[in-house]
Order: sequence, then C-alpha cells, then structure tokens
Amino acid sequence: MEPYLIQKSEDGLLVFTINRADKRNAVNDEIINGLQKAVEQAYDQDVKAFVITGAGDRAFCSGGDLSVFHQLHTEEEAYGMLSKMSQVLTDVFLLPKPTIAVLNGTAVGGGCEIAAACDFRIARKGIKAGFIQGTLAITTGWGGGTMILEKLAPAKGLKMLMEAGLYYTDELKELGFVDDVYEGDAQAGLQRFVSQILKLESGVTSAYKEILIRRWKESGVIERIEEEVRSCAMLWEQDAHHKQVENFLNKK
Repeated sequence: MEPYLIQKSEDGLLVFTINRADKRNAVNDEIINGLQKAVEQAYDQDVKAFVITGAGDRAFCSGGDLSVFHQLHTEEEAYGMLSKMSQVLTDVFLLPKPTIAVLNGTAVGGGCEIAAACDFRIARKGIKAGFIQGTLAITTGWGGGTMILEKLAPAKGLKMLMEAGLYYTDELKELGFVDDVYEGDAQAGLQRFVSQILKLESGVTSAYKEILIRRWKESGVIERIEEEVRSCAMLWEQDAHHKQVENFLNKK
C-alpha cells in the first residue's frame, strides 16, 4: 500500500493524503518526500487549491513516527530531520495558492504543525487536536509554532502551545485554530468550505495570498522558523526528552 496519495480533482483541488491509517498517519521520511512532491505539483496552473488530509477516520496525523524518529539522539541528528520537514511545511506555508487542512480525525503534535502551515483548517465534529510536544519535553520543531502564532491571536496561540493539551472541535473553533466544522463525509465538508473560493480565477486568489506572503517574509518569518527548529533540536538531545518518549512508547 502506498504511504501517501496525490490526487487532482476536476474542479482544481490537489489533495495530498497521508495513507498510513494503521500508524495513525504518522510522518516518516516517505511522507516528507511525498509532501514535497505534492507541493511542487500544486504550482501547476490548473491547481486552484491544495488540500492535506489523512486516511481513515481516526487520525489526521499523529505527528512524527516515534518508532523511527526515536532513533535520533543528538542535536545534529534531530536537526537533520526537523529542518527537512520544516522546509517542506514552509513551502506549504508560502504556497501562493489557498491551502486547506481537512482534519478527518485526531491531530496531535506534528499533525497540528502540518495543519498550522495551511491557510484554513476544517475539522470533523468531535475530533481532538493539540500541540502536545511539550509533554515530550520539546517544542514544536517543524515551524508550526511560528506559523500558528502568525495566524491566531497571540494569547490563544500561546495557550495552545504552552498547555500542550488536546481540545475538542468547539474549543478549537473558539481558539481560531479551526475555521469550520463538518459532520459526516469529509469530501462533502471540504466542497462546502471551498465552493466559493473555487469560483474565482486562480490569479485572484493567488494575488490575495501573495499579500500575506509578502508580509510574512518582510517580518523575517523564514528566519524565525529556523530559530524554532534549532531550539527544538537542542531540547531533543536532552535526557528529559528521551525519557518522556520512552515512557510514551512503553505505555503503548
């Protein structure tokens, strides 16, 4: 089974699906490489919007695959992985087209960072999401902390990051993390959300997105994302992180 799917619809949606439902759609190197490939395809002229979602109905993305990434011990090893994924998410963040994360299930840790890179987030009613990295004695390390603080009111974004907890959809909507909540079929929920956007010429929506991109770049967002990655890599090397990961894996 392919670890990811890239599908283009007739109405101009390019959809990247993390296809590892048995692993709660955890991210490994194949997913990182696949997402990079999808972002490159999103620049095609006939693509009007880029969508990221997960397979199944249990998880959007459970973050990094700890069974793989737990093998990374030093700051340098961690930085290699973190910087690779942060570059891909920065490309999503700065993509001059509308981007939508469809939270078909739980989104935790790095899954929330993927969602944060997107312009819009819609969620199935009843799912939970949260930046739980703090419980593993690290910070966001794919740039998601910087990105979400650009998009949410600072106090609300900081609350999500510092509490390191999970929130239900009503709380996520109140915080501003989720823009819309759907029930039932994810495809129907997505179509309802993007229908008006897709009616416009792609040049119009891209021009609006470029306004944001210029502001972000002028504010030094790329440099701030790099600092976030470096900070996480330093924490990754500490014994506190490895101890918390061991505790988490032993509970599974």
